[in-house]
Amino acid sequence: MSQNPSFELTLTRRIAAPPERVFDAFVAGDQLSLWCAPRGMTVPKVALDARIGQGYRLTMEARDHTTFTVTGEFQELERPTKLVYTWQWVDDAMPALETRVRVVLKPCDEGTELRLTHSGFHDPGMRDAHLPGWNSSLNRLVEMLDPRGTAANLALSGDPRSTYTWSVRIALAEKGLGYEMVQRAPHSPEQVQLHPFGRIPALRDGDFILFETSAIVRYLDECFPEPTLIPASVRERARAEQWVSAASSYLYDAMIRRYVLQYLFPRGTDGQADLAVISAASADIVRYLAILDDAYGEQSTIAGETFSIADLVLAPIIDYLALAPGGQELLAGAPNVRRALNSARSRPSFQETHPSIKATA
Repeated sequence: MSQNPSFELTLTRRIAAPPERVFDAFVAGDQLSLWCAPRGMTVPKVALDARIGQGYRLTMEARDHTTFTVTGEFQELERPTKLVYTWQWVDDAMPALETRVRVVLKPCDEGTELRLTHSGFHDPGMRDAHLPGWNSSLNRLVEMLDPRGTAANLALSGDPRSTYTWSVRIALAEKGLGYEMVQRAPHSPEQVQLHPFGRIPALRDGDFILFETSAIVRYLDECFPEPTLIPASVRERARAEQWVSAASSYLYDAMIRRYVLQYLFPRGTDGQADLAVISAASADIVRYLAILDDAYGEQSTIAGETFSIADLVLAPIIDYLALAPGGQELLAGAPNVRRALNSARSRPSFQETHPSIKATA
């Protein structure tokens, strides 16, 4: 009689904490609830009896309030080096197969080397479906125990002077997230490894890599919900997306590429700014500012009443324009835009991440 093959996944982490603390994070319910779920999910219910032959029941909840419950029994507990327990989903939407989790902890220079092996899957698809969840959960475990917090996993790669990089840094600051700022130029070999088109920025969250500013901000908002940067209503979310797209499609080209950068990196005759390019851009900028001014109306935010993804994308572009030669004159006819810019400038997230400040996190 043939036996079904067993597929397994193995992950390792180096954690800046002693093995005793890492072990306790697996067997103390109040700690398990802080990390044992993928980013963007919570653990509202944990029942746990950390004794051999006893078990646990853990419920994960997504932002849409969908829940997933897993249960199991402890088979081996050797503090602080090893624990083994079974794992079985009890929801109709998840496979009911009982699998096995083995965690081995060894001291290392950083603190602890964790090696987690989840075995007993009957097919590679089921195994692979568990990989993102475990990776994300272990990232949260690292952040819970590492003094650097989220900076132990989050790294932003790009040039802090870029409006796109700056927008992501504002989002990170709004969320109060620590991160590593890795300064890289567009199209550098290192950046191409993260962003296949060579642009900036790119975000690394442990094993997960993401590029494009809007996608990064939305990911951060899903993973770290407070404060939210995505408007609540359908119309406001659509309006925010509208202005994120407009900023990239129209405003950046006129205000930054054809205006600000002409002064910063002049390519005209005798190394001077190309006035023909600037003049054509100015005409477009006046028209775009009038559109923006009407969109802001009496508010200082453009998609609803709270500071959102649209504002953190627009503010760096308008700030650069205001600081460029002739920028104040262009903005003179757009009082609502000036008010919105001043409102953004008053935010700690804007001030802390301004490119005139040394890029630290």
